Amino acid sequence: MPANLDKISRRQALGGAVALAGALGTFGGTRFAAAQDAGMAEGPLVWLAMDQRGLDDAYNQRAYAPAFDAHLARRAARNEAALARLPAPKNFAYGARPIEKLDVHLADLGGRANAPINIYFHGGAWRGGVARGSTWVAEPYVNAGAHCVIPEYSSVPDVGGDLAVLGDEVRRAVAWVYEHAAEFGGDPQRIHISGHSSGGHLAAVVLTTDWAGEFGLPADFIKGGAIACGMFDLEPVRLSSRSEYVAFTDEIEDELSPQRHLDRLTAPLILGYGTLETPEFQRQSRDFAAAVRAAGKPVDLLVAEGCYHLEVEQTLANPYGLLGRALHEQMGLV
Repeated sequence: MPANLDKISRRQALGGAVALAGALGTFGGTRFAAAQDAGMAEGPLVWLAMDQRGLDDAYNQRAYAPAFDAHLARRAARNEAALARLPAPKNFAYGARPIEKLDVHLADLGGRANAPINIYFHGGAWRGGVARGSTWVAEPYVNAGAHCVIPEYSSVPDVGGDLAVLGDEVRRAVAWVYEHAAEFGGDPQRIHISGHSSGGHLAAVVLTTDWAGEFGLPADFIKGGAIACGMFDLEPVRLSSRSEYVAFTDEIEDELSPQRHLDRLTAPLILGYGTLETPEFQRQSRDFAAAVRAAGKPVDLLVAEGCYHLEVEQTLANPYGLLGRALHEQMGLV
């Protein structure tokens, strides 16, 4: 069998094994025998039924999206169109470092104030992407009467691989929005959090923050969250090739694994993933949803049939898309 066909068949088989584990109700990183016994790995098992190559591929979107570059090109074109249509965002600093800025895309409220706020965290494997590149995600929320805030945060290689820096930045950005919402006509009592991919991970970090203990803010000021294709437990991520540029430690793995801090979660969640993305990104959302339900907290798990990783993000940036409609409803925009 040609090498490329062999690789595809291994991925397909692995995806089926992880789906089986998900159907059995896995969460919390438990290794289910159904997945381990599937026999897809060619080398020693590293995580579930995956050898090192399989696990590395499972945290590499290009390995599962043959049209990845085409998706990026379409996203860039859509963003340029959104930049041309929308007024330039207000730019504020939430900290002292040059990167610690955020774009505030304002809805036209006709002089009224107190609009709901969607804070969106862009993806990019914790090392790529910029706030201005996600204007296309902001546009439908602005058009529906909500302000959309897109924080800038560090690229993890620029801070010595320290993911904790990013966790601190996004928390401080959200705290700034709550404390300064009135300055741009936002309602601090109607803040919602959203994100995609690594931005989805950071959104989940925000949603599982001890706001009262660490920031002196109301524990429940965030009113909802919508996360597309996030990561919620960093144990398998740490075992993957992402550890080549993220300096994982036991402390970082634990503190920045939202699934381990559900006692801090106060907001209802919307989670979504696509059926054509990697088995790990599918499993992470399923397991997190199961853990949230087991904790007795509200969560909706939405599955985008026939969608790759970046295509799920497109549904979040569409008022009629799977995740976009759900977030519009959560925010009271429809």
